Amino acid sequence: MAHHVTSKDLPLHGEKVKSSDLALPKLISLIVFAIGAVISIILFSLDSTSDGYSYSWLFAFMFFISITLGGCFWVTLHNVTNSGWGVSVRRLMENLGFVFPFMAVIAIPLMVPSVQNDLYEWMQHHRDVNHEYVDENGEVHYSDRENAKAAAKEAAGVEYHKDYLQIQTLDEAGVAKADHGAYSSPYKGAFKSDHKSLLYYKAWYMNLPFWLARVIGFFVLLGLGIWIQRKLSTDQDTDPKPTCERLIKTRQLSCLIMPIFAVVATFIALDFMMALDYKWFSTMYGVYFFAGCAINSMAVLILTLTWLRSKGYLKIVTSKEHYHIMGKLLHAFVIFWAYVSFSQFMLIWYANITEETTYFILRNTDEWWYGSISLTFLHFALPFALLLPHYVKKTVIFIVPICVYMLIMHAVDLYIAVIPERGVSLTHGKELFVSHPAYLGDIVAFITVGAFFVYVFLRNIGNTNTYPNRDPRLLESANLHN
Repeated sequence: MAHHVTSKDLPLHGEKVKSSDLALPKLISLIVFAIGAVISIILFSLDSTSDGYSYSWLFAFMFFISITLGGCFWVTLHNVTNSGWGVSVRRLMENLGFVFPFMAVIAIPLMVPSVQNDLYEWMQHHRDVNHEYVDENGEVHYSDRENAKAAAKEAAGVEYHKDYLQIQTLDEAGVAKADHGAYSSPYKGAFKSDHKSLLYYKAWYMNLPFWLARVIGFFVLLGLGIWIQRKLSTDQDTDPKPTCERLIKTRQLSCLIMPIFAVVATFIALDFMMALDYKWFSTMYGVYFFAGCAINSMAVLILTLTWLRSKGYLKIVTSKEHYHIMGKLLHAFVIFWAYVSFSQFMLIWYANITEETTYFILRNTDEWWYGSISLTFLHFALPFALLLPHYVKKTVIFIVPICVYMLIMHAVDLYIAVIPERGVSLTHGKELFVSHPAYLGDIVAFITVGAFFVYVFLRNIGNTNTYPNRDPRLLESANLHN
């Protein structure tokens, strides 16, 4: 039975975490991030490790941005549905989601051309074709962009059109002949081989200016959306005459932000992970990534709630009932992740299209096969069974280890999604730990990005009340029973 809370039990001005409780973990995380950043710069700059470390950084980035995206999802869903039960923990969702715009700092290395060329083959092709021309024999030559036009004119019968980066054949009178094979895109010379024709047809989407515009748009649009939701919520805390006006406004805005979240979460998965192999595609990849975001973030929210309660915070407005509902949501998305993952595999398996099956062929060979098959049992079957009893979801001693376990499994899931693209050498367990210890870079990147995430999250927690103390539904949430 839930504990009974009245307005007399609630502090007048809410509850804030003491700076002394946050100072040490914030300091440690900041120092770890600073040291890790220096090491990362060195690893990025070394030719012998830069290729592998780019994948390490991408893996860490995707893991922690999935947590922040999940925070954006939960707070937006809460506002859209006008949820009453989650008011007590809504501020945790807001603070978790508000880490998202700061993750742009972690994305900076992924904007560096050398890192992009290590990760994304199509970007290298894109840059190469901007510096090439084709002679009369069909041979590709490279030159500076500014000199390409002049160099091409010197080649008999070839003219270089800078506006379109397109090459046309001239007739004897010097007039351009109709060239039905000339692509009105920057990929004329580079994509003569058959397999690169896929990249030609994807050029409208997979080109550097549009990719960069999308990435900037991700952080600006969703970052602005979560900032607005959080600000409207925190402003209510200090309003001497709070009304429902902000709640209604937040709900209306959240209805606009939810589609933005759906687009951002989907295309972050596509542009950062699926684009590692431009020949492969899956219409369910964005949903698969979203399912992991929801699981990951809910696990972090439960762990954060437990940590704050251990420090004496949120005890009045939260109870086992909140753990119960959060545990049920965690359980639901464990099932949803399994459904989406299996559906993606099944659709690709029975279609048996070469461009689609390459993803699973790579991950179902050598030592990667053990990791892939283990997800079936360890990411779904085991947590599904463990979370079935209601008392498990309500009891801290049970739910906390399960949350930690789910974070580990999600890390394994994303690791298998990203790292196999790094190279064949990493598919052999013996070489992984002996002659190619690239896993050390994975650890460095994960700790570095994780320290940054922890610092920003703790900073957000310390800047606001632990719960929206003037929300009119607070007592409803505090006295939750389900």
